[in-house]
Amino acid sequence: MNRRGFLRLSTGSVLSTITAACSGKRKGTIIVDTRSSDTHKMVPVILDTDIGSDIDDTWALAMMLKSPELDVRLITTDTGDTTYRARLTARLLEVAGRTDIPVGIGIPRPDAPSPQAPWVEGYALSDYPGTVYEDGVSALVDTIMSSSEPATLVCIGPVPNIQAALEREPRIAERARFIGMHGSIRRGYDGSKTIAAEYNVAQDPQACRAAFSAPWGVTITPLDTCGIVKLEGEKYLAVRDCEDALIQALIENYRIWTQNSAWTGGLDPEKESSILFDTVAIYLAFSEELLVMEKLGIRVTDDGYTVIDDAAKGINCSTGWKNLPAFEDFLVQRLTGC
Repeated sequence: MNRRGFLRLSTGSVLSTITAACSGKRKGTIIVDTRSSDTHKMVPVILDTDIGSDIDDTWALAMMLKSPELDVRLITTDTGDTTYRARLTARLLEVAGRTDIPVGIGIPRPDAPSPQAPWVEGYALSDYPGTVYEDGVSALVDTIMSSSEPATLVCIGPVPNIQAALEREPRIAERARFIGMHGSIRRGYDGSKTIAAEYNVAQDPQACRAAFSAPWGVTITPLDTCGIVKLEGEKYLAVRDCEDALIQALIENYRIWTQNSAWTGGLDPEKESSILFDTVAIYLAFSEELLVMEKLGIRVTDDGYTVIDDAAKGINCSTGWKNLPAFEDFLVQRLTGC
């Protein structure tokens, strides 16, 4: 079951550019940082994603690649068939002209859907001109530990990779911060007043608890904010009709996803987007301007709920929007470049 299953059951813009700088020399899984001081002005980012189940991860990846504030140093895949997810990531990076970004295969889990598989039929990881790490967890650890400045982990799926990385090298928590699309605090899916066991948490509560409790800064977008982001009307059409190769690939994947996913709810890919949960996590990697932020003690329960608890570690939570239409406009501008 994917996030859409849980949904059913739980009831100032910046010009878009793509940084083409080389990501540095690599030997094995040890990554040597050779970036210039200009690149260091950007935010070093690692994306951990379950791309290929819900389509919002694909939107989030496109937004990340279109964000000049972010220096993407690694993408790791998690949950389900992580090799399928790595193939999807690699092909999208190739379309975007970003084969400087390495891809790490994360910890596989059974029984996750693969509705975008037709888009990567016949595409092998050996076809990717960039670097592919079979042990994505080790690559994640090495990337953080070799960075000359603190890294930002943007996690938009369940987080077994992050739990494993913390177990292998606890010091990564001293050299990184965690930003996630996780939880349901005061609102559930579709803005419901009933909180939910949000998918990314409920799939692996123990891993989420480990990530939240680690001694790094944690910021999350729960369903309260990310669960109501959707593009419709002229905003959506501007993205659908954009001629950029990456955006064309995004919309192609969206059309395939609506044909193959059991949880699309009758979405029409010619008229509207799905809920774009993960795009808010990408935004939080470089800005909080449009969001209402609260520091709350958050406890993860064994059944996947995120409960306010004053005795728990304080987490920065985006619990409301200052201006949701402005974020929608920003997202469109970022993706289309106009």
